[in-house]
Amino acid sequence: MQIECYAQRLLNPFRGAVHVIRFQSAEAVTTDGIEWDIYVANDALLDGLGRAGKRAQISDIRYGHWSAEKGLKRGPLFPSDDFRRLENMGAVVYEHLLKVHREVPFKFRDPFELWLLDRNSQPLALLHSVRTDSETDTQPPLDWRAGMAAQEGFRSAAIADLNEPAAVYLTRQVNSLSSSVAQWFRRADDGAGLGLYTRKGGDALRGRVLDADAFPPLFIATAGLDAAHTRLVHDYHAWQAPWMLLLPQLDPATRGALEACACRQAELIEKHYRLYPEVIDRAALQAARVEAALLRSQPRPQTSDGVMPMFYIELNSTESG
Repeated sequence: MQIECYAQRLLNPFRGAVHVIRFQSAEAVTTDGIEWDIYVANDALLDGLGRAGKRAQISDIRYGHWSAEKGLKRGPLFPSDDFRRLENMGAVVYEHLLKVHREVPFKFRDPFELWLLDRNSQPLALLHSVRTDSETDTQPPLDWRAGMAAQEGFRSAAIADLNEPAAVYLTRQVNSLSSSVAQWFRRADDGAGLGLYTRKGGDALRGRVLDADAFPPLFIATAGLDAAHTRLVHDYHAWQAPWMLLLPQLDPATRGALEACACRQAELIEKHYRLYPEVIDRAALQAARVEAALLRSQPRPQTSDGVMPMFYIELNSTESG
């Protein structure tokens, strides 16, 4: 009986990670290490489709929701032979969840990455990641996006006289630097990437190998940008800091800078803290968690725009793209 435990990034934009316990077509998933949803899928529906390796979508059925505090709350039950088989798969995942839920964070296992390329055919922005080569037949959008949450909460003084949300400007700026070609890479343990097939042209790029430093560690390249636009990207990384701290490959200087940024968003630190693989300034993050607890205990003030103060910290002076 093979049970997999792994993490996978949520991308375009990067907005955290999902941690998964999977057995056959049943899985338990969490984005905070506390609340787990358990789903089963009737993979028998795929039998005999003859799709020559192509993936088909099948609907998930909710087995239940679990947390250590509240226990298991079951989903709906259906009296059928198929559902009894799904019940058995869900039970295997649930029993394993009880054994390993304290072992998060799991190792990231999504080495296949789809990168939007710049005009020099170098990685510009990360669009998607998957676990297996067979999953690269997915068709995600080929433009980078700052995201809806950024339109509401991201602020930057990097660009003077902006007449639109900073996230809208950043989205347009990043895409304006692209060649409109995207390429799948298989990343090795040392960070190097083997170029796989491309989308929207660039067929000659297949088979190339790029060193680890060709891939921006925080998923957006800043090489060649002027000071103002470099600051804009770093301000965006600062706003993303509570999610960025989920990444295992950060060097200590970058992690420390991101922790300082993340402390401005105490409630997001509290949400993700259990999934951080490493902590540099434990006292500062613990203080942020205390602040989050105090905020939760107080009535929410009515605000008109939810503006968060933004500031600039050089996150990684060696970032390249």
